[in-house]
Amino acid sequence: MNIEVNYKNKKRYDTAKPPMHQNIFWTWLIWLLSKIMLIGKKYKVEQINMEGLKPPYMMLSNHMHFIDFELAAMGTYPYPVSNVVSIDGYVVKFFLLEWIGAIATRKFTNDLALVKSINKVLKRGDILSMYPEARYSPCGTTAFLPDSLGKLVRMNKVPVVAVVHHGNHLYAPFWNFRNKRKVLFHTTMTQILTKEQIEKMTVEEINTAIREALQYDDYRYQKDNGIKITEPFRAEGLHKVLYQCPHCKEEFQMDSKGAELFCNACGKRWHWNEDGNLEAVDGETEFNHIPDWFAWERTQVKEQIENGTYFFDDEVEVFALPRVWRYLPLGKAKLTHDPEKGFVLHGHYREQDYHIERTPAQTNSLHVEYDFVPLKAKDYVDISTENDSFYCCPTKKNVITKLAFATEELYLRSQKR
Repeated sequence: MNIEVNYKNKKRYDTAKPPMHQNIFWTWLIWLLSKIMLIGKKYKVEQINMEGLKPPYMMLSNHMHFIDFELAAMGTYPYPVSNVVSIDGYVVKFFLLEWIGAIATRKFTNDLALVKSINKVLKRGDILSMYPEARYSPCGTTAFLPDSLGKLVRMNKVPVVAVVHHGNHLYAPFWNFRNKRKVLFHTTMTQILTKEQIEKMTVEEINTAIREALQYDDYRYQKDNGIKITEPFRAEGLHKVLYQCPHCKEEFQMDSKGAELFCNACGKRWHWNEDGNLEAVDGETEFNHIPDWFAWERTQVKEQIENGTYFFDDEVEVFALPRVWRYLPLGKAKLTHDPEKGFVLHGHYREQDYHIERTPAQTNSLHVEYDFVPLKAKDYVDISTENDSFYCCPTKKNVITKLAFATEELYLRSQKR
């Protein structure tokens, strides 16, 4: 049972307010600013099976960096677009996002108002843009895609366009987004489903089509296109996603510096070559393809869940976002995560306890942030309810990637019961 935080101001930001229509000035200005921000970068936006397609349609895109929005704007102009945006994107600049027709949501919650807003945008004849992974890809590969996507498409019966960006993760990987690299960007915009096709398909068939269309691997793209990443800092931060050593199996002892990744427990080191391959400095190279190491870690978490050894608890520093003026510091709290209760956040604020629970079935994935700039540039997980969001900074080092794996695996497990 949830006990809400004892805020002085009980109001919440109204994510249910109808999205505004983006007028022609804002559409032009977004295109112009995107064009300016892409100056000096090599990119290609390729349209496939888009001949004669005009709004309304749903645009589903993979998500790796803010540059995703800029590249998408090159392909959608001159039509107005309403983007689904997480509540943290609204902090301070909420009025601007409202003017350009954005739709606010709290991530990984059962948001019925979002469904209504999406329907409104499509009925008035605009483009609805969603990033269904709902976070930047941690490893440049396809993240969790919810089954609700197929239901949403079936409900609205408008064409679906899949936007797949390549190179965006290589340019600014989520785990070290401050240090940019020189790469070639290639974006494809493909109409994957027509209205007529959708009317004849089941939800399962629609989900299969979407998942197939949104498959990507930025490190495979690097190798296939002979892209060299020569920056000497290229491996720094990689330990945030490759947190478990495949040699000694210790968790959270990995670290990185320059072009090397290493384990502080057993001392093993790997060099990240300019062509994207990992190579052990000594001994066997367990994984030379970064996404393979990342996928292996997921299997380790799944195994812990299945054998009953998975459990997380920690003291966290909490910042809440009931409104969009600023993050509200709530002080220290206890956060636990286990296969039965899911997430439980228990803290004390303004002389009253608060208690937030999110069961495995309520949370199909987890919003994580590496070096989250708005909050002390530390790592955070976002535990959201339908009307509040709690950004939790763990005391334990380098644990948030594992928490994301566990959240998704526990959700899938809950659906089989």
